[in-house]
Amino acid sequence: MKAPDDDPAVFMMRALITRPRDEAEALAALLARRGIAVIVEPMIEIIDRQAALPDLGGVQAILCTSANGVRTLARASGERELPIFAVGDATAREAHAAGFRAVDSAGGNVDDLTRLVGQRLRPSGGKLLHVAGSDVAGDLAAALGSAGFTVERIVLYGARAAAALSSATSRAIGGGEIDLALFFSPRTAAIFARLVEAAGVGAGLAASRAISISAAADAALENLPFRERAIAAAPTQAALLARVEELAGQSEAVSP
Repeated sequence: MKAPDDDPAVFMMRALITRPRDEAEALAALLARRGIAVIVEPMIEIIDRQAALPDLGGVQAILCTSANGVRTLARASGERELPIFAVGDATAREAHAAGFRAVDSAGGNVDDLTRLVGQRLRPSGGKLLHVAGSDVAGDLAAALGSAGFTVERIVLYGARAAAALSSATSRAIGGGEIDLALFFSPRTAAIFARLVEAAGVGAGLAASRAISISAAADAALENLPFRERAIAAAPTQAALLARVEELAGQSEAVSP
């Protein structure tokens, strides 16, 4: 899809981002470069738990299953030498930005992270520390435990659900002004579905296409009247953006 010529006011489409604000703002910049205007409406707010890290002696690596985990870890500790194993590329980029020196990306989901750790590490090397939020997808500790690893999970942040859609977003949805709605987790998709119903603006989604990072996220939207629902080819932001470009290209092709 061609980006607008040096004029940020020229946008062909409008996308709704439901991610937490830190991730949403970074994604908004990527979409703007593709000529897509953005409404940021986080479905969850990330809250630090102020938890104390355990003694890192004997820990051979830290496992991070979200960029939020990396950010809260960086605020909680000055440790930057222990290897970081990140679930995906966005989480790995956050770890590099925070100053961690040895970072590996599994490039996918928790299953991919489990495989990567099994390939690179040995149980005899020491325990693993999983930095997590209060809600986690998959059971990383059980999966790695079956391979002989000892995994300690520490919850460094929580995720508080939004109580309602903002009035501006409600008007945009109800008025059929959203071309694309992007979903990065089953939880945020489920919260969105509930808040749309509460606001009584679901009919406006008939003008919108939903793009989800996984089948599980997509399933939470099944009762909403989207014009079309699509799933990224892989559980990554890059794959979701590829679907955005594909659908945006289709829209341009049918424009008069």
